[in-house]
Amino acid sequence: MATNIGGSGGGSCCGYLFQVISGRWFMMFASFLIMVGAGATYLFGVYSKEIKATLGYDQSTLNLLGTCKDLGANVGILSGLLAEVAPPWFVLLVGSAMNFAGYFMIWLAVMKKITKPKVWQMCLYICIGANSQNFANTGSLVTCVKNFPESRGMMLGIMKGFVGLSGAFFTQLYLSIYGNDAKSMILLIGWLPALISLIFVYTIRPLKVSTHPNELKVFYQYLYITIALALLMMALTIAQKEVHFSHYAYVGSAIAVCVLIFLPLVIAFREEYTSWKHKRQLPVVLDQPPSPKSESNPQIERKDSHEENEQCCCADICKPPKRGDDYGILQALLSVDMLILFVATFCGLGCSLTSMDNLGQIGESLGYKQHTINTFVSLVSIWNYFGRVFAGFVSEIILKKYKIPRPTIMALSLLLSALSNIFVAYPFLGSIYIASVLVGFSYGAQLTLLFIIISELFGLKYYSTLFNCGQLASPLGSYVLSVVVVGKLYDREALKQLAEKGMTREMVTELTCIGKQCYRLSFLVLAGVNIFGALVTFILVMRTRKYYNGDIYRRFKDEMAAAPDSKHVAGK
Repeated sequence: MATNIGGSGGGSCCGYLFQVISGRWFMMFASFLIMVGAGATYLFGVYSKEIKATLGYDQSTLNLLGTCKDLGANVGILSGLLAEVAPPWFVLLVGSAMNFAGYFMIWLAVMKKITKPKVWQMCLYICIGANSQNFANTGSLVTCVKNFPESRGMMLGIMKGFVGLSGAFFTQLYLSIYGNDAKSMILLIGWLPALISLIFVYTIRPLKVSTHPNELKVFYQYLYITIALALLMMALTIAQKEVHFSHYAYVGSAIAVCVLIFLPLVIAFREEYTSWKHKRQLPVVLDQPPSPKSESNPQIERKDSHEENEQCCCADICKPPKRGDDYGILQALLSVDMLILFVATFCGLGCSLTSMDNLGQIGESLGYKQHTINTFVSLVSIWNYFGRVFAGFVSEIILKKYKIPRPTIMALSLLLSALSNIFVAYPFLGSIYIASVLVGFSYGAQLTLLFIIISELFGLKYYSTLFNCGQLASPLGSYVLSVVVVGKLYDREALKQLAEKGMTREMVTELTCIGKQCYRLSFLVLAGVNIFGALVTFILVMRTRKYYNGDIYRRFKDEMAAAPDSKHVAGK
């Protein structure tokens, strides 16, 4: 028996609005906004100078603070494990509270509204604030990847792309609200991301995996919007460097940026309207007996449940499944593939984070003004976006068309990062601008590829935990390279300059090095580490070449084809 769907105009309008708010496209838009607020860790180069000057730190201490920031930003085991047992809304709430608490305490310290904290306390504050990024990633990004498993490369590219644009977005926003005041930047990144997560906390949730007739088209439309957003912010960054902007001009720039950021909401309304009209025209079939194929088999269910429980146990560690199937947590962490990814992440992301955290001091050592240093940070943020989008979309196209393994792109990005290190070690006119572009692009590509490769090699069942564990090598690399290598060598050069002036460390409140030699040796070391990481990554290329030659998404295609309503799903 069948009947047509109908209803009054008011009821229909309410039904449409409910479908929009509860639909997958609005959820994706909300995730975009959360991701835009989740990139505050990339702004350390803007306000680190204020922390150093206000609290009287030397470069080694400031680099230690930067390493604690990287540690918090990349150690996401807690958020991953929490997501295994708690819904996304709870994960986002925890992250919101941590973001505000951590950065608000830093702002109070820099504004001298509280007693000067000890170094370990400042390290704790920035670690807590930065760690909130993992809760945003785990709550929204992982949920979106599981809702779009067949398009995960493009999804991760767009989502991480918004994170990459976060630094430039916050720069435009704080210039329009507070003016050129780096201390106020700390307050902004404390309250705004927390507020965004609170507003959309119940929007982010797992939905039934389904197909959508315009899915690929929508992804490309989102891509075009983000490209326009990146180009706009790049143009604004360059213009603000060359021309004096009034406060009203900064406000106008921020409004233009916000309009583009909210443009995906229009697409969400359009796609849900198409789906809503389609559903109203479809008949509803009542009293239809279930298909024999869809009836559950208790024996099969018990077997599947037993296999799922065993996958978390130690008994199967030595017998991992095929690549692409759902690995257990220990099976994935103890695999050779994960070990190679760990080494590559230590080298690549460790070097990139070290470069970005020292951009402010690199600019200072070469005689650049603070406004120009802010330009470097914005360029890193914008090209960070292009690297993430490239890793998501271009690697997907290359993989499908030429069957080139994704680790190949990762190895090439490590070599690109090595080139940026050489430009810092041997600076010439405009070289720091080029280095900022290269390090931003390579970092964005490496991070996004890491997340995609982990999902493709080890499955999505424990993805919340595995992708957070996969980036653990990043803060370790940042600590070794930033504190032990770059910080020590910088301070050594600064002490040499003091000795040449007949001064001692006790005579100055801030240890500063000026000249091309300040970062030469340290960044040559970083270049060598990046090249070593690229060579290690090529080992993973050879190991996974056969796997990437096949259809790595066949499993999800089969699952969606087997779903009884897969042909009629358009909106959710």
